[in-house]
Amino acid sequence: MTTSCTGFDSPLGLSRRETLARFGGGLGGIALAGLLEKSEGAVAPPPYLTSAPKAKRVIYLFQSGGPSQMDLFDYKPRLNAEQGKELPESVRMGQRLTGMSGNQSSLPLVGSPFAFRQHGKSGTWMSELLPHTAAIADEITVIQSMHTDAINHGPGVTFMQTGAQIGGRPSIGSWLSYGLGSPNDNLPGFVVLITKDQKGQPLVSRLWGSGFLPGKHDGVRFRPDKDAVLYLNNPGGLDSRSRRRMLDSLEALHRLQLEKSGDTALETRIAQYEMGFRMQASIPEVTDLSSESDATFALYGEEARTPGTYAANCLMARRLAERGVRFIQLYHQDWDHHGGLPGGLKRKCAETDRASAALVTDLKQRGLLDDTLVIWGGEFGRTNYCQGKFSPTSFGRDHHPKCFSIWMAGGGVKAGHSYGLTDDYGYNILEGGVHVHDFHATLLHLLGVDHEQLTFQYQGRHFRLTDVHGKVVNEILA
Repeated sequence: MTTSCTGFDSPLGLSRRETLARFGGGLGGIALAGLLEKSEGAVAPPPYLTSAPKAKRVIYLFQSGGPSQMDLFDYKPRLNAEQGKELPESVRMGQRLTGMSGNQSSLPLVGSPFAFRQHGKSGTWMSELLPHTAAIADEITVIQSMHTDAINHGPGVTFMQTGAQIGGRPSIGSWLSYGLGSPNDNLPGFVVLITKDQKGQPLVSRLWGSGFLPGKHDGVRFRPDKDAVLYLNNPGGLDSRSRRRMLDSLEALHRLQLEKSGDTALETRIAQYEMGFRMQASIPEVTDLSSESDATFALYGEEARTPGTYAANCLMARRLAERGVRFIQLYHQDWDHHGGLPGGLKRKCAETDRASAALVTDLKQRGLLDDTLVIWGGEFGRTNYCQGKFSPTSFGRDHHPKCFSIWMAGGGVKAGHSYGLTDDYGYNILEGGVHVHDFHATLLHLLGVDHEQLTFQYQGRHFRLTDVHGKVVNEILA
């Protein structure tokens, strides 16, 4: 046993410097803690694990494009009463607009063409476009007072997914994979599902990338075809036994190189090869929906039988949650309604409402909702004024970062609750503002992680998901 001048005892006979060179950053805290535990008994948990977790996993139903909050959740009858009138300067207060409506000579208010009603014992207001979500009103918390710094899609989606508007930072799922590891040896800890054949702003892989964290924490995208994960299956003519022998030989070579170089990227590579081999058996099983009952398909809708649809991806998310996947990210595009909002929003809700509610119901029926955090929402909201020419049957709304709505269910949040308040025009927050950094801090807290302590040193600075901001929104916690 080698002991450094700091008193650090390495279970591998390495000095403290050698141990940090081998293990710092990559498999890092998890691998080293495991070795120490085996050699010296129990060790103290990492300092960022400071609270009892309410959630074990997250399913994030991301609605890319910016759903219109005042047409779905944030009921504003004043907009209908004053439809056609100019947005008061006392309400706008000089806030920036996008280039798409900033040059309009007029910003006429436009109310929602959809009826609103209160639902459940909680009396939560919802649009007629969301009948299935309305049926689970007493299971969810609706946050009316989200706000962000970004006003355009690229920075907006990146901010919601990584805590920064500029690409290159680790995504939420990557931070959780790094900090908490995966309870499943045969599936990735972070899986991404994207609805097929959707239009709208493009989604790029850096949104689920690991940034400066080790590459093993990347999200793994599952595709709706025979090769659910690209390059996972063996090439033609290579059987599993041959593949196993090849990997064993490759690992031996990598470990020889590791002893000489101390390059932790080699450990990541070894782990990824091994995970890929195990996934060859686990992926076909988890992606095969044929074992699901007719009752389940009736709950999610018959569209769930078609791989790659939003409904099928929601059902897949439940199957992944059952099998211990830590973070499951769904993306559904084309909520960006600069024009034709009444018809476009109606189509998007028809595609997503039933399956989103079914997921919450299904998780509850299976005893999984209490420790699964489900999130629904986009990157920002929409304006209360009309973009372009207004007509009652066809109008658009521009991007609005200053207030928007999301909902959350299970995983330690209050059931049947609405939080935050916007003004009568749905333009500014009056009470309970929840910034993106606050949202991330709360998400981590529900998983038992202190957002200020989960950090990674990169280029001389300790980074975290919430940067140097964020506070836990205790008011929405159960």
